[in-house]
Amino acid sequence: MTTPPPADFRTALAHWRKLRRLTKKALAGAMGFDPSYISHVESGRYPASEEFARLAEQKLSTGGDLWRFWQGTPGAQPASAGNGELFVDLDHAELRYHEGTYTASMRRRVVNGGNEPVTRYLVRISVDRYPGRPELSNELYRNHPLTWERLNLTASCDGEPMTCVPKHDRDSFKEVWLGFENEHSMFPLYPGRSALLEYSYVVGSDQWGQWFQRAIRLPTRAVSVELRFPAALGPDVWGTETSTTAAAVPLRSAIQCGEDENEVSFTWHTNDPPIGARYRLEWRWRNDTAQETGTRPSLRTASDRMRAAGIAQEGEEILTRAASPFRLPCEAKQAADAVDQLHRAVQRVRDHHHFGKGMGLAAPQIDIDRAAALVLPPDPDAAPVVLLNPTIINESGETDSQYEGCLSFFDVRGLVPRSRRIEVEHTLVDGATVITVFTDALARLVAHEVDHLHGMTYKDRMAEGSAPIPVEEYRGTGRSWSYDRSTG
Repeated sequence: MTTPPPADFRTALAHWRKLRRLTKKALAGAMGFDPSYISHVESGRYPASEEFARLAEQKLSTGGDLWRFWQGTPGAQPASAGNGELFVDLDHAELRYHEGTYTASMRRRVVNGGNEPVTRYLVRISVDRYPGRPELSNELYRNHPLTWERLNLTASCDGEPMTCVPKHDRDSFKEVWLGFENEHSMFPLYPGRSALLEYSYVVGSDQWGQWFQRAIRLPTRAVSVELRFPAALGPDVWGTETSTTAAAVPLRSAIQCGEDENEVSFTWHTNDPPIGARYRLEWRWRNDTAQETGTRPSLRTASDRMRAAGIAQEGEEILTRAASPFRLPCEAKQAADAVDQLHRAVQRVRDHHHFGKGMGLAAPQIDIDRAAALVLPPDPDAAPVVLLNPTIINESGETDSQYEGCLSFFDVRGLVPRSRRIEVEHTLVDGATVITVFTDALARLVAHEVDHLHGMTYKDRMAEGSAPIPVEEYRGTGRSWSYDRSTG
């Protein structure tokens, strides 16, 4: 059987690698790349950089064949395309959990696209044990700050140990300069050259919550993340993407899952991420009987699961008072941050329960005392509704009664009368005030969240003498509310 001639760089790479009788692992070792990168380039998932193409040409001795194919690749750019600055060719992060400890290992191939030698590289380490509940995290780290001794940070450049010089040392946040030098030598990164930076650190689960985030601060061509957890815990992983201009949305490509002996791995990657993008992966343990640390409570009830997802529960004082309004546009950043946290909390909550009627979440329910709410309409294709400083200014006289649930006491359902049409005045991040009309199911969802922002729950709306029923007695779970369209 005749092998077809190469058609592009990736097929030419595979052709010459096989011709030279090299495995992906062997070629990767000779080039100083990770074997997975070779696989990604040959499959077309990652674009090959100039540095990669030059090294492949050198190691495979193709007589310029590989280089010509790379030059003909759409979008191929020389190293100087880094706009005169340091850029990242490949950013790979691995996080492993074992017996109550997280170990983070970063592998980053950086390229100097400028005109001066680079002598140091800044890295950041940030932890948060209680995402969305800043008062708990602040108290934890005041009493038990993250320390350099416990982090046990180590770093190397192409195998050479690097110096570590702290820049910022805060209770839950560290910044450190990795120096291209050690006690034995200096090895600055010269213009047009690349280097493989590797660093790792450890954090106990008592100081790190179940999330991991990659923030894009330098021009980057490819990002990948791998999470490795004990299979006995029954891990489940999801992720969101945010940017400086957009709220959180689900990751645009799927997380891949695989099992290897006693571990489950979750891998995700993207190419050409924009500067300012943040990719956040979160997880939970499905297997409540596999409590490695012996500290995680069993999630027996619906309210237990909501509490575990970070939702404030009935009886907490924040749910009984009116939320503070935003001063917009002056507090646009604070509003955007609150909305981002609502999106992340919604992702956690939806992993515990299917919402056939749509759902909503108010900022006080995640311990943020600000007037922000997020509503997901019953139509799964409809865009989420973001409400800042909302107030109901008009209601129709036509009402109906439907059963509602509340994430802050999710073990019961209550029959609540509400107007079928409401007008809501709310504020945009630019400070403009708008009025939006909502009807039927969406009106009910919005009204429920506006109540939360005024210190009320649906129990305050129930008919006198009526009480919620246990969720076990409710027969409408997973189904939409029904409305008589002839009168709507």
